[in-house]
Amino acid sequence: MSDTGDTAESGDTSDPKDRASWDATLRHFAERVDGAQAMGGPEKVAKHHGRGKLDARQRITTLLDAGSFVELGTLVGSVPADGIVAGHGLIDGRPVLVGAEDFTVLGGSIGPGSSAKRYRIAELAGQERVPLIMLLEGAGHRPPTDGESHGRAPIDLQEQSRLSGNVPIVAGVLGSSAGHGALIAALADFSIMSAQAAIFAAGPPVVKASLGEDITKEELGGPAVAVTSGLVHNVAGDDAAVLADIRTYLSYFPSSAWSYPPARVSSNDTGQRRLEDLVDVIPRESTEVYDIREVISRIVDDGSFFQVGPDFGPAMVCALGHLGGAPVAVVANQPMELAGSIDVDAADKAAQFIQVADAFHLPLVFLSDNPGVLAGSESERRGILRSGGRMFAAQNLARVPKLQVTLRKAYGFGSMVMAMTGFSGQTISVALPGVTLGSMGAAGASAATGADADQAAAIAQAEQNAAYRSASKLSFDELIEPAEIRNQLLAWLALGLSRRQAPAQPRTNPTIVR
Repeated sequence: MSDTGDTAESGDTSDPKDRASWDATLRHFAERVDGAQAMGGPEKVAKHHGRGKLDARQRITTLLDAGSFVELGTLVGSVPADGIVAGHGLIDGRPVLVGAEDFTVLGGSIGPGSSAKRYRIAELAGQERVPLIMLLEGAGHRPPTDGESHGRAPIDLQEQSRLSGNVPIVAGVLGSSAGHGALIAALADFSIMSAQAAIFAAGPPVVKASLGEDITKEELGGPAVAVTSGLVHNVAGDDAAVLADIRTYLSYFPSSAWSYPPARVSSNDTGQRRLEDLVDVIPRESTEVYDIREVISRIVDDGSFFQVGPDFGPAMVCALGHLGGAPVAVVANQPMELAGSIDVDAADKAAQFIQVADAFHLPLVFLSDNPGVLAGSESERRGILRSGGRMFAAQNLARVPKLQVTLRKAYGFGSMVMAMTGFSGQTISVALPGVTLGSMGAAGASAATGADADQAAAIAQAEQNAAYRSASKLSFDELIEPAEIRNQLLAWLALGLSRRQAPAQPRTNPTIVR
């Protein structure tokens, strides 16, 4: 048996040559790592900062909890990090996977190494069941050099599409994003861009060469274009604001479809309270306009909500908030836009929002006040029935608790897409007294049927009595006064959440698309 005392007294027996060899190896390793972390070098990084932007590494450290970033693939490729910084970290203490294209390295373009890194973080997001965040500012695939080839290999977009509905996917566009990288925004559950960003299938030089069209990046894919097309949901002022909004958005969601959304425990406004001033916000006459966001702010905890896609399809408000501490997804008609009529963009936005909420187990709150889907030749040419049908299918197939409130009016298909129709799986469907209902408004119904004056008066009277007629047949579960909307929602949400008696599981819906 060895004598440990003698060994300790013998001192250090290591060979100085081994230490010298390790020192040289570690110096070389440190140089390689320092070179990768230097990105495009001091001049390019300084130029990037001079445009008012954070660099790729700053974006990640700003997004994540302090000190939580752990990098992978640092030494991939023949240029620093091969143009993308990737790894995992924490947001509010919960793990996420993140990749940030580095515009200072070959314009953030994608080579074989960075392609592998992009796939790897998407693979890990699915494998470990955590959100995937991609921060975009890159030129798409770079032309291969001699001896360099992508070969036959999976690409990140394939894995990202498979993640849809299983883990939250978020894209932040923080500069010019073209080609392959830009497609991530189309696959994301939520996409947001800075005011100076642009996103397109191909940039202005390619457009000029192929089509002869002179166009700026702002005209081609700036915020006005990206929001109008519905590709990007939100716009924020600068990099820091984009990253803050991503953190806020994810705070409403579970890490994956295998878990339920986290309840918020930091609020003092989780209990019942009457909304006495709501009668001052909602006009009694259904033809008068008001801002539905004023209603939402009174209903949700702390008056705080996060709007998704505020400038696309503004006749519909889609917002994330809390009720009694529980995250909920609010779908509400906006009477300030098109009198609340549901047009193509509003229906498309709501359909995707509902799918995302359902995939990640967020209860849905519908606030209905619309004269139906938007009529007219332009609306028909754009496909209102197709988009309305998609929204109807999304809400009808949703299996989360659905809480439906009709505020003043709901006509025809407009009532169906807003989950007002019976047997849509609502936990509760209520209305305010005096709501007007029907297949269409009284004036339109009279004109369509050729009604005489007496018949038109009878139709108008039936419209005014619709709420009580519906309540008498249990088409609504209850009629309530405006001041009780929050209290009713809280009470019925508590009932709806009781269905969470089994572990959360992903829905079997198709890939979420916009």
